[in-house]
Formats: sequence, structure tokens, C-alpha cells
Amino acid sequence: MARDAITEAKNFMRYRRFDKAINLLESRIKTYVDDFDYYLTLGTACLYAGDIGAASEYYNRARKTTLPKLSSTQLLLGQAAIFLRRGKTDFAINYYIEVLDGSPENKTARDALEFIRINHGDFSIICRWIDTGKIEQFYPPLGANPYKIMGCIAPVVACVLGCFIALGVVSYKKQPRSSRADLSALVLTVDEQKNALEGDLSSGAFSYILTTPEVSEAYEKAQKYFQQYRDNLAQVEINRILNSNASVAVKRKARLLMDYFSEPTFDTIRDSPSFKSVEKESALYLDCWVVWSGRISNVTKTDTSYSFNLLVGYESLDTPVIEGIVPVRFSVSPVISPDKPVRVLGKISSDGGKLYLAGRHIYQSVKD
Repeated sequence: MARDAITEAKNFMRYRRFDKAINLLESRIKTYVDDFDYYLTLGTACLYAGDIGAASEYYNRARKTTLPKLSSTQLLLGQAAIFLRRGKTDFAINYYIEVLDGSPENKTARDALEFIRINHGDFSIICRWIDTGKIEQFYPPLGANPYKIMGCIAPVVACVLGCFIALGVVSYKKQPRSSRADLSALVLTVDEQKNALEGDLSSGAFSYILTTPEVSEAYEKAQKYFQQYRDNLAQVEINRILNSNASVAVKRKARLLMDYFSEPTFDTIRDSPSFKSVEKESALYLDCWVVWSGRISNVTKTDTSYSFNLLVGYESLDTPVIEGIVPVRFSVSPVISPDKPVRVLGKISSDGGKLYLAGRHIYQSVKD
């Protein structure tokens, strides 16, 4: 039976797949207009994903939807956590007390107040808890992670099975299994490997002229990197094929591989290319995800978009170093201070041959 987007997103969040929850909910933003549960769920997903600006924005929208729900424990805990992260413990304490007024036994609020009391709101300790992820114990609870439950059950089951094997009651042979999608159907056929090159080189301009073995090698690397959760490296190999003299059939399969890639978060991104690498060979890194930091300028804000220029590498005012300037576009306006450095997670994209970052998440330190 089909489930609505909010229910499906909450299920993703139980498995700590916050990126999928955010993608699903933001794709329905025009459907759930002024829906409290929608904004609350999306705000909590952003909070756990590390996008504090977006979390604050969605929580504020939730508060504006309907007055009776201002007493929502989940909303109060979420906004209290944001104040705590920012070192504004006085505001956080007020929210936690409000939670306890309605739910005196709420463990999250009690633990958070105890943490503030013991450490006297010391911001350096809060920063360390943010860095290690321990701060999440004060976020709105999501319930037990089914993966962790299975992780606890699995050793017991394995022990029982081991006893049965030792006694000869059962025979079990462990089969290797990939934790990602099975791409065996996308392996190049013998005919595709044999005819891996475009026959007529005059049919287009190619950035890379490859041999038949090089095309096969690039394709195999893309599949190998995918299974290793290194989607950026896989994307580079696919781009190498798409911009080469590879045959149409090989390029078609290479594009299909891209459908299986996952959107990363600040915590999961791997092999983020440097600005200099992208600037030197941009075609090779199109659709890769990057985390670049610097300061922003030329902000343009509308009802449906938020864009600015990121001065990559320009973080310290004392020793200004700018590696380059790249336009960044967001569909949702982030809550940030334009006079402080930021870290941007975005996808390298192109518009009319000009590169820009399709921004996904943005992080700004709460330190002054």
C-alpha cells in the first residue's frame, strides 16, 4: 500500500537516511503548504543532517502554521537543540523547561538541562560535543535504528548457527553479498567491449581519445568505485567515457550507472575534488559532489531561490587567499550570516557552459 511522503520520510529517518528523507520532502514542498507535520519532519531531518540553517528555517515555518501546536514536544526539542548548538543556553533552557511543563518525565529535556548545569553552558564543551556527534542525544528522538538492532541480534544468531554447524545439524555456506545495488545487468557485453569505440570520429568533438582497453577499464573502474561507496570517483570515470570517443552503446550504459549514485551529506561525502582540479579539467568532474569553504558575496534572494558567489578558500580575514570564485544556487534560503565563512555541500553543475554549484547543504560555525 502506497504511503504518503511524510510517513515515508519518517521511515527513512528511522534508518538514519536523512538525505533521502530531505530529498523526498523537499520534492513535495508545493503539496504540503502550511502543514505542521511536514515542516517539523523536514526540520528534524535537516538538523540530523547537519544543515542547521535549513532546520531553523523549517522549524520556524512549523511554528507559524497553527498556534495550538506550539506546544509540540518534538518542535520544542528541535529548536532547543539549535539554541544549544549555538551556545545560547538561556534560550535552550527556556525551551527545555517548556517541554518539562507538558511532559515532566521527558528524558531528552532532563538530560540536556543536566548537561548545561554540569558544564555551566561552556561553549568549548558544546563545540566538542558537536564535533563528535554526541550532541545528537539532545535532538528530537527518532527511536531505535533498525540497523543497530540487527547488529545486536546478528552476533547471537551467528553464535546459534555456529553451534548447529559444529553439531552437524545444519550446513551453512556463507555467500558473498554486495551491500549496494547489483549492477551485473549493466556489465558490458562481449559485443559492446569489442565495439567499444565510435567508428566515425568526425561525428563529434571529444575531450579524450581512448583505446578499446581504456574504455573497458574506465567502465569497470566506475562499477568498482560504486561498490566501494566512492561515487565521486565513479562519476569521474563515467565523465571520462561520456567525453570520449566511446561508442553510443557504452555511453548509454555509463549514464544508467549514474541513476544508482547516492546523494552524500557532510558526514558521508568522499573524494571531494579540489577547486583547482575542477577548474583545470571541469568536464571530468561534472555532477560530482564537493565540499568547499570560503566567504560569500553578491547574494541574490527571491521567493524560490537563493544564490551567491562563493570565494573559495577565503576563510581568514588576516591571510586572505582566494582559490577561485564559483556561483552557488540554493532552492531554499539558508539562515546564515554573510560576514562569516561557510562550508557548502553541492553538486558541480553547468548552465550554458558555465559551472556553478547546485547547493544542497550549508554549514556555518557558531563561533564568533
